[in-house]
Amino acid sequence: MQLMVGFALSLLVGYTAFLAKALTPSGAVAAIVLGGFIFGLGGLPWASLLLTFFISSSLLSTAFRGRKLSVSEKFAKGSRRDSGQVLANGGLALILVLIHWYFPHLDEPWIAFAGCMAAVNADTWATELGVLNPSPPRLITNGKLVARGTSGGVSLIGYLAVIAGAGLIALAGSYFTRPAAYSVPWVILGGLVGATVDSILGATVQGIYFCPVCDKETESYPKHHCRTRTTHIRGWYWLNNDLINLFCSLVGAAVALGGWYLLG
Repeated sequence: MQLMVGFALSLLVGYTAFLAKALTPSGAVAAIVLGGFIFGLGGLPWASLLLTFFISSSLLSTAFRGRKLSVSEKFAKGSRRDSGQVLANGGLALILVLIHWYFPHLDEPWIAFAGCMAAVNADTWATELGVLNPSPPRLITNGKLVARGTSGGVSLIGYLAVIAGAGLIALAGSYFTRPAAYSVPWVILGGLVGATVDSILGATVQGIYFCPVCDKETESYPKHHCRTRTTHIRGWYWLNNDLINLFCSLVGAAVALGGWYLLG
């Protein structure tokens, strides 16, 4: 019964997000399936963290949209999340809720889930708000000034957004957790480290391409938003932003869980 209720709630959320243009058709299907299992097997605590991430990040994606148009050509995808983005941000969460369902007495899956959600929320908030920094960002690896929207570029507003995004998830999780089985600082640290690793990978090994018509670097492959075929200029061609987001969630989960073990 709980699983049926979970899928019903997920269907409602996914369809509403599709109508609000927060999800593409494939993203809506992926969100309904993934959310159905997380809502149904994890119950209210797991559903709350997932909804906190999804609602807050979707709202930020639509906020200040006019000021973000100048950097949109650098991103591989728009503000509407497709199935790849949904699975990259929530795939690990699905695995963790299955472990929780099979071993309900363990605290580890919940701690890892909180760290995972803190990392992807922190990274999303940094992406959505970092472009509003009044001065250009600096590349995280060498401190050089780069254009807004450049992979691996960081700023003060971006890092404040990282802490706020991770903190929101950490505080939401603390509401449903025994104090001895949870640590807000470690979950926030998981979000911070996960988002930082995301930026480092973006600056060093993420596949970056070039559009000869727009004369701009971009993450888009095989075609830019102008429909021109892009050419690979650096990084690992197979390492796209979705895979980096997946790794970000893994790092966030590992750091939060590692800190929890140290405290325990």
